[in-house]
Amino acid sequence: MNAQPIDVQRPIGDLLREWRRHRRLSQLDLATGAEISTRHLSFVESGRSQPSREMILHLAEYLGVPLRERNALLIAAGFAPAFRERALDDPALATARATIDLLLKGLEPYPALAVDRHWQLVASNQATLRLLGGVAPELLAPPVNVLRLSLHPAGLARRIRNLGQWRAHLLHRLRQQIDASHDAQLIALLRELQALPMPEGTAEADIASAIAVPLQLELDGQVLSMLSTTTVFGTPVDITLAELALEAFVPADARTAERLRVMAG
Repeated sequence: MNAQPIDVQRPIGDLLREWRRHRRLSQLDLATGAEISTRHLSFVESGRSQPSREMILHLAEYLGVPLRERNALLIAAGFAPAFRERALDDPALATARATIDLLLKGLEPYPALAVDRHWQLVASNQATLRLLGGVAPELLAPPVNVLRLSLHPAGLARRIRNLGQWRAHLLHRLRQQIDASHDAQLIALLRELQALPMPEGTAEADIASAIAVPLQLELDGQVLSMLSTTTVFGTPVDITLAELALEAFVPADARTAERLRVMAG
């Protein structure tokens, strides 16, 4: 199932069944976990019973359906959306935006940025900008896609010394996100990134046994080794905040920490 605008004519039972199957659950598994009768769930999926608003939200919660898609399920069943979606510059999100800016600035001299659900850049600190020298201007034209910027030959890829590892790491994260969200735009992004050429002699690495994969980025003849960390808002009720992630890059060694401090000076 692709996360695209839901056809309101499509039965809600069909949509719930697709989410259940995608989560690899039987009707019995879902009914038991969500504490409803298997008979009732079967009737809902077959269209013999119309679920209530509360039942849809209850099942969506158990299935881990993202907030945006929960709204789509409600609309398909004839209900109003439950979650608002506002632009990050909306006055109602002023506190959240101030928190994001404060976090990004507080992470200096270490690079940090905020991205939306499609990995498009929302905000970044000055340390991030200092790493982007030599990147093709078209990759920096809004909206900037951070994954494309990282893996494109005209982006950071030519300066990433462990490109095979880093590429495998990013694509693995993207596949996990697709598995959780069914997002068609992310699926298209994955295909685009997989098709990008890699330098001769470079191959995507096996990172299954890796505890953590550093980003080893060459800058002015020196290699910075950084580990990425991800921060998300806890229990958000706004779609924009639910889909927002803060990516910070912390030094993996003392030499990188000192180099980042000197660059910021």
